[in-house]
Amino acid sequence: MTTRRSFLQQLSMMTAAWIAAPYLPELPPQKRAIGLQLYTIRDAMAKDPAASLARVAGIGYSELEAATYTGTEKFYGYDAQAYKQLLNQYHLKQVSGHYILGGLEKTARSPLGSIQNGWEKAIEDAHTVGQQYMVCAYLTPDERKTLDHYKKIADLFNHAAEQCKQAGIQFCYHNHNFEFEPIDGQIPYEVLLKSTDPSLVKMEMDIYWVKKAGQDPLKLFAAYPGRFVLWHVKDMDNTPRQFFTEVGHGIIDFKTIFAHARQAGMKHFFVEQDVCPGDPFVSITESYQYLRKLLS
Repeated sequence: MTTRRSFLQQLSMMTAAWIAAPYLPELPPQKRAIGLQLYTIRDAMAKDPAASLARVAGIGYSELEAATYTGTEKFYGYDAQAYKQLLNQYHLKQVSGHYILGGLEKTARSPLGSIQNGWEKAIEDAHTVGQQYMVCAYLTPDERKTLDHYKKIADLFNHAAEQCKQAGIQFCYHNHNFEFEPIDGQIPYEVLLKSTDPSLVKMEMDIYWVKKAGQDPLKLFAAYPGRFVLWHVKDMDNTPRQFFTEVGHGIIDFKTIFAHARQAGMKHFFVEQDVCPGDPFVSITESYQYLRKLLS
């Protein structure tokens, strides 16, 4: 028989459990899919994409972010339609893909499939594959020497994002740590945030690199709510080097960060580990298992 006291005790226990897992109400079921940035298994993808994707799906990943379109105009050697069929075979969705700028101006050195060269075809191929996001992954040192460079980049991003929008695709920018190094007393990352149209340009927060730069993801979420629609979930080891490690093995407090998913505007996230100590498939399995437990 349930007494009022036992009911209140049960309610108290349920409340305590909810407080201990505050990220659950922030993440409805459709947002609990765990994604993988394929750069983590780049060598395997280069050798045998089909076998690699089969293993990724077998681990439990259901969403992907690609990393090799720029320069080849292919998805791991496949044209867009053939690659889409391969994804369907393993019930995988490629939600996002990484691209590069290709220079502050279009030149003969701007690679195919970059923002500066062949962007229209890149958008068409992304749409064919089913991508919802196209992400500028990195800025070369020559592209980011001055604040004026960053302001120029913001203009280029706005234009690229407008083209993406016409195809129903969201444009984003993926950070490293160099964007937080001051130039003339200003933080370049904030220049990008303030100089891009927030309705057109969103951010893919690489949580590891934000922490590596000595920044607080939560403060960025509070200052720019809704801008961080994609995340790279990447952990940092507890050594002076602060190197990459499997998610859950390091020192980043992902439980607290996931508690602010709604404020951030997060819609999808991808496990990434730039360097693995051994077999990358072992690493991505450990990261997946940790996140599945965290989000269950």
